[in-house]
Amino acid sequence: MKGPLEGVTVLDFTQYIAGPVATRQMAELGAEVIKVELAPKGDQARALPLIRDGRSAYFVQHNLGKKSLCLDLRKPAAIEALKAMLPKIDVVVENFSPGVIGRMGLGWEVVHAINPQIIMCSISAFGQSGPLAEQPGFDFIAQAYTGVTSMIGEPDEAPPLTGIAVGDVGAGISALAAINAALYWRRGPGGTGQYLDISLIDFYFHTHGLSVELHSASGGTVHPHRTGRYHTQLAPLGVFRSRDGYMMVVPVSDDMWRRLTVAMGREDLQTDPRFAENAARMANRDALVAIIEAWLTAQPSDEAALDVLRRSRVPCAPVLSVAQAMRNPHLLARGTIRDVNDPVLGRFQVPGSPLNFSAFPQATGLVAPDLGEHNAEILARWAGYGGADIERLAAEGVVHAIPSRRLRPWPESA
Repeated sequence: MKGPLEGVTVLDFTQYIAGPVATRQMAELGAEVIKVELAPKGDQARALPLIRDGRSAYFVQHNLGKKSLCLDLRKPAAIEALKAMLPKIDVVVENFSPGVIGRMGLGWEVVHAINPQIIMCSISAFGQSGPLAEQPGFDFIAQAYTGVTSMIGEPDEAPPLTGIAVGDVGAGISALAAINAALYWRRGPGGTGQYLDISLIDFYFHTHGLSVELHSASGGTVHPHRTGRYHTQLAPLGVFRSRDGYMMVVPVSDDMWRRLTVAMGREDLQTDPRFAENAARMANRDALVAIIEAWLTAQPSDEAALDVLRRSRVPCAPVLSVAQAMRNPHLLARGTIRDVNDPVLGRFQVPGSPLNFSAFPQATGLVAPDLGEHNAEILARWAGYGGADIERLAAEGVVHAIPSRRLRPWPESA
C-alpha cells in the first residue's frame, strides 16, 4: 500500500495554505487528490515566490502529489463535468469564502444529493456560521480575533506579526483530523457522508494553553497579557540572552528549577527567599533573569552552555534561525525537512510531513502538477468522458492547461 488513505479520492478546490495543507497530507498518505484549479491562471499560489522559469516553489511545497484539473467554473459544462465525477469521489475539500461554492452550483446540498456517502469539508477563517462568517479573513485576522495576537510581544509595545502560518497550518491539520474521523465513521453500520465546518478561529482559540481558564475560573479577575520574552505564569521560563545569541530555557517545575541551579553552580539560589517558590521568582524575575544571563554569557559558547544544561536534564534549546534549523541534524534525521527534486526548480527543501507511521514510510518522489496537467486523465477516468468530449471542452475553453519547461523527465514514482 502507498499509505493508509490509498483508495480514497479527493476533489480539492483549495488554494494558498490552509486547504492545501490538508490535501497535501492526504496525498502523502496515499489518497488520490484531484486539485480543481480555476481557469485561466489556477491556484493563485502559483504566482507566489520563489519563482524560477515560471514555476513557484511555494506552490510546489503545498501541492506535492496532487493532480491538476483546470476548469473555467463560470461555464455550465465545467460544473456538469464535476457533477459527473462526484459519484466516484470520497471527499470534497474547499476553502472559498462561505457561500462561494454554493453559488457555483456545488454546495453541500447538491453534492450530498448526488452522492450521500461523500464527505465535504469547508475551511474558512470564521466558519460557516456566526456573525462574522461572511467577512473575508486570513490567518492574521483570525489570530487577532481570538486573543492570540494580544499575547505576543513586549507588554509596552504593539504586538508583532508571528511570521509563520500558524493558523493556516493548524486549521489544515484540524481538517485532516476531521476528514479521517469522518471516513472512519462512514465505514461503520449506518455510516454516511457528512459536512465538516473547519475554521481558523476555532483552531486559534484552542491554542490558549492557560489564558482562557485563568480568566474564566478566576471570575474575570485575572487578565492574561503579553509578557515579551518570558512566560506569563512561570519563572524562570523564557528566552535569555546568551554568549552567541539567545537561548530558550524552560524549567516548568520546582524540580527542574533546582536542576538549573545545580547546572549553574548556584545551589544557593534554592534557599534564597526571592527564588524559593514560583510566586517569589515571578515577583523577582528581573533579578533572576540577570543571574541566568550572566551565567549564559560567561560560558565559552552557547553549545557549551547547552551541554551543561542537557547533562542536568534542564529543557533548553538554541534560538535558531530558519537557515540554521534547516541544517539541524535532528530535523534532518527525522525527515522534518525534506528534499524535493522538482522537474523545473531542481532540488530544494520543504517541510516534511508531521505524520509518522511504523507501517507506512513517508512518501518520496511526489511532484506538484503543472496547471491542467491531468485534465484528460481525470475527465476520462472519473467523469467517463471520451476523447472527443475532452477535445470539445478544450476547444470551448472549458478546460485549460499551461505546461512548464521541465529540466528532466518526471520521476517514475510520480
